[in-house]
Amino acid sequence: MDKVMIFDTTLRDGEQAAGCRIGAAEKLRIAHQLAGLGVDIIEAGFPCSSPEDFEAVRLIASEVRTPVICALSRAVDTDIEACAKALAQAARSRIHTGIGVSDIHIMGKFKPEKYGKTLAEKRETTVRMATAAVRKARQYVDDVEFYAEDAGRSDPAFLFMILEAVIEAGATVVNIPDTTGYAVPSRYGTLIRSIGENVKNIGKAIISVHCHDDLGMAVANSLAGIENGARQIEGTINGIGERAGNGALEEIVMALNTRQDHYGVTTGINTREFYRTSRLVAEILGITIPANKAIIGDNAFSHSSGIHVDGFLKERETYEIMRPEDVGFPKSRVVLTARTGRHGVFHRFSELGITLSEDEKEQVYARFLRVADKKKEVLDDDLIALCNDEISLQPREYLLESFKAACETGKQPSARIRICRGSEILEAEARGDGPVDAAYKAIARAAGISPAILRYEIQAVTEGTDALGKVTVQMDHNGRRVLGRGASTDIIEASIKAYLDALNRLDDFEKVT
Repeated sequence: MDKVMIFDTTLRDGEQAAGCRIGAAEKLRIAHQLAGLGVDIIEAGFPCSSPEDFEAVRLIASEVRTPVICALSRAVDTDIEACAKALAQAARSRIHTGIGVSDIHIMGKFKPEKYGKTLAEKRETTVRMATAAVRKARQYVDDVEFYAEDAGRSDPAFLFMILEAVIEAGATVVNIPDTTGYAVPSRYGTLIRSIGENVKNIGKAIISVHCHDDLGMAVANSLAGIENGARQIEGTINGIGERAGNGALEEIVMALNTRQDHYGVTTGINTREFYRTSRLVAEILGITIPANKAIIGDNAFSHSSGIHVDGFLKERETYEIMRPEDVGFPKSRVVLTARTGRHGVFHRFSELGITLSEDEKEQVYARFLRVADKKKEVLDDDLIALCNDEISLQPREYLLESFKAACETGKQPSARIRICRGSEILEAEARGDGPVDAAYKAIARAAGISPAILRYEIQAVTEGTDALGKVTVQMDHNGRRVLGRGASTDIIEASIKAYLDALNRLDDFEKVT
């Protein structure tokens, strides 16, 4: 069977989802998991966009050795040079450069007359810029991917011409993005097939597909590309990304695996890592996975109605076309309580793919016991949440020492906060519209900083009144946006932890920049 290369852009296009921002250490953590998943290429970031993104690509290139590590650039020399520097220590590297090719992009981005007065002249400029960028990238790496931005809305004849030119200049992969999610499967598939038929030197390059989900067809369009000759698929874990997101890799890969009779291709993906990878990405980016999400949603392998349950119990394949264990869903579990003991708790962490140092085990187990004393049962999602809350990848400049919140009918809520900043103790009291608002105002007063709260979200990790609550806070300070997370059975404490986590990220971000 033909092999389809899997190109993961969770760390680049996925991070462009509104409200998402992850640091270099967290990107590295995700990249290691993507390597375990078996992706062929990791697009680690856009080095020229910020010092932190440059550092993320550099870290991943130096530490993640199995996949090809790719960095994005525009058709600009400084971008390409930044990619080369960030990728210098990679075992295998790729520069991904490109330019808009639709008339909409050409006329919109290249309005000044220096690019040409007519569409024809501007198109000539576009081809010159594209080929120059590819030749520049080939000075640093042997593997260069060219993206023809908005190819889904381009003039096919011009698309064929520019693809032939960039392949002649040294491109080894040509990416045909449906940048705006405008394509439909039959037309997109025809476009991919026509590239194979009309680009004379296409045999020297791999055709890649990169589809967005604005009309809900990213996965279908990606699969149509495979049916018509594409041999690389670009997508993200959980389908995250710009606007409505990208093609969800877990859905695309499982469609190829489950329907090999139809597609006749294979991938090198270890599908049993999908569940773990999905949950890690969701936790770090502060994104909730819908229960009905295909492949990895909580209800993906659940059965409720009498007819379905009866049929499933008699013969699993009656209502399941995949086995849950094929994508990493746990087949069975230990019921965890305060009486389970250390061995049982850390065995479950091991099954969830979470590795802890001895110091971290002590820290996490102490937190586990506090949660277990308040809950009848600690579930897998509780473990993941408390572990991510307790073992922070960010420097902890600000730590909560104690708090007191008061809320009484007819009186304005108040909060007193005591926090540590290094060796310094900061304490303040404030009133607000509610106990959380009062606590946030008290922290801001104590820390001497007043960031704007852009998003505040509470999620019950599990069911019941004793559920662990997970809070996500997005804040903005002087144009810098960060995301903080906190978890506790006390929602006010979880809110305070999320705010302090965001302050720590903001502090670290300002040190980097």
